[in-house]
Amino acid sequence: MRIVDVIEKTVALESRLSNARSDFSQMTATVVAVVSDVIRDGRPLVGFAFNSFGRYGCGEQIRDRIAPRILGADPDSLLDATGRNFDPAAILACGQRRERRGGYAERAIPMGTVDVAVWDLVAKVEDKPLHAVLAERHGGGRARTHAPVYVGGGWYFPGQTARDLKDEMIRYRDAGYRMVKMKIGGLSVDEDCRRIEAVLSEMGDGRALAVDASCAFGRDTALDYARAIAPYGLRWFEEPCDFLEYDIYAELARAYEGPLATGENMACGKELDHFLSYAGFRPDRDIIQLDPPLSFGITEYLNVLEVAGRHGFARSAMYPHGGNLMCLHLVGGLGLGGCESYPDTFGIFSGFGEEVAIADGQAILPQSPGIGFERQPGLYAVMKDMAGR
Repeated sequence: MRIVDVIEKTVALESRLSNARSDFSQMTATVVAVVSDVIRDGRPLVGFAFNSFGRYGCGEQIRDRIAPRILGADPDSLLDATGRNFDPAAILACGQRRERRGGYAERAIPMGTVDVAVWDLVAKVEDKPLHAVLAERHGGGRARTHAPVYVGGGWYFPGQTARDLKDEMIRYRDAGYRMVKMKIGGLSVDEDCRRIEAVLSEMGDGRALAVDASCAFGRDTALDYARAIAPYGLRWFEEPCDFLEYDIYAELARAYEGPLATGENMACGKELDHFLSYAGFRPDRDIIQLDPPLSFGITEYLNVLEVAGRHGFARSAMYPHGGNLMCLHLVGGLGLGGCESYPDTFGIFSGFGEEVAIADGQAILPQSPGIGFERQPGLYAVMKDMAGR
């Protein structure tokens, strides 16, 4: 039993959207296929993943460093104690051999993408959906049938009007979502407040809306926005500044009573540990948003949960960034707070696929073995071609 190939391909997102800091016109993502020699129904089992949104493709590191290490390892060293399945932790360690400590962000994304593909493969070997495998191993055996979801929307685009924003939110509400998120920070405080009010006119309750500043603010602007949005009672105020600016977060936590959120730009549990030690985050309300394929994968995310727990944060405070099937399985299998969704934002990477229906703010968890990209036709066409299946 062995891994016989690790294949990568970088694909353009082809999006005209933007947040407060950048546009996505040149954004790419890397798709990975981890091919095994395990034959099922006449074909080899293959694990798939992609590196989420907001970071560019990472194929070079996979191709030149990570894949050769995995393919050159003793096959038995990459198996679990039973010898009947692959060991994600062993493969993660193998992929990082001969890497220096520190500089985690440089390899967190390529290694994280490979790790998620390995977990897809592990679940397929067990012939179970990934959320069921995670629930059995790390979720106390508590299998969910549904997972809470919200839409990451409200982006800026050329010529956008308040009517456009309202129509977008009506579309999401009619599709079964009960919570949405919108971008702020790309206009003035007053203009963004008018946008917030336009969305609230359709969503009703401030708890049905979160706002995301995409790390656009310095101290003064962050505090200005905090004062301006406080009366709305929003679900959370996301990424007002860079997560490394612990002092600004600590000041915001003292000045702003509503929930704060951050984490999607963190690379690992160590960075989260430092942040929670110094940034004043409050376990009774604040939200942690690490993105597994961007932060060493599912294997490291299990460590992230331990770190958060040591600082008093329950799993209900964990909302992994990246609206995709990978994160949906984590929310369902590990009992997390909720999953982001991008129903129609990023082309072939959008949505959760044919198995997942949305109703009353909940997503039905898929039941195909593994992650279930095979039921996401546009994306799977790329994956299938890569793996030669």
